[in-house]
Amino acid sequence: MTPRFERFVAIDWSGAKGARHKGIAVAACEGGGAPAMVEAPGGVWSRIDVADWVIEAAKDKPTLFGFDFSFAPPFVARGGYLPGEATPESGPDFWAYVDRICEDIDLGAASLLESTHRRHFYFGKADGVKADFMHNRVCEAHYNAGGGGKPSTVYDAIGAAQVAKASFAGMRLLHRVRPHVPIWPFDPLPGQGSLVVEIYTSIAARAAGRPKGRTKMRDMAALNDALSVLGCAPYAGPAPDDHGTDALLTAAWMRGAAGRSALWRPTPLDMQIAATEGWTFGVI
Repeated sequence: MTPRFERFVAIDWSGAKGARHKGIAVAACEGGGAPAMVEAPGGVWSRIDVADWVIEAAKDKPTLFGFDFSFAPPFVARGGYLPGEATPESGPDFWAYVDRICEDIDLGAASLLESTHRRHFYFGKADGVKADFMHNRVCEAHYNAGGGGKPSTVYDAIGAAQVAKASFAGMRLLHRVRPHVPIWPFDPLPGQGSLVVEIYTSIAARAAGRPKGRTKMRDMAALNDALSVLGCAPYAGPAPDDHGTDALLTAAWMRGAAGRSALWRPTPLDMQIAATEGWTFGVI
């Protein structure tokens, strides 16, 4: 049995330092219409604003929320999130740990990478051989083996494509949200109500016909062409930036994908993976 949702929300996330983040975009699809941007309080989202909005929106109607960051570091292959450190051994307990040790404003987590657990993260050549830091979750390795591409690891903290700061900041959000909204697959699929999942916006883009390596859409024509491939009405709002186009397209993709039972039962996913590393919705 697949969950039944009435609204589909995609959040393009940011781990940047500070209190407000232009890199955060929230888009929603309801009914059979086109996706729409969700306006931030004050015009620019904070991470706390997103968490609070999700908690309230989850009460309003059954909603599938998708966040584009890694919900946990690799665990299975190495036997721990930060080997050699005394850290928890389940995703939710690790989120609580991250939230407890990070004093960064607005659910930030840069201090975890830059000081508290600095030795686990690659910031440049001075840290040694980059390949020694490139550890992946089971889901990421499975996605790569299936031809999806090589996802970034949360231990790589250098460059524009790194997901480390965003992911650890996201774990603080998950800790804040989970008492109110279940988070799959750490929590089982609910029979009713709302749910949070991890997404890759690139999966939605590939499903919409965007070629590998060119998943970013930087104009309205490209966005609406991709929406058309998904059988979705064109977006008619103000022109979004590339974070907005990612969120809009992914919300539309989630609406079509949520009813596919196979996506909720990926073959490699077992109880240990579900409890420690989680899984990206859409990877089978």
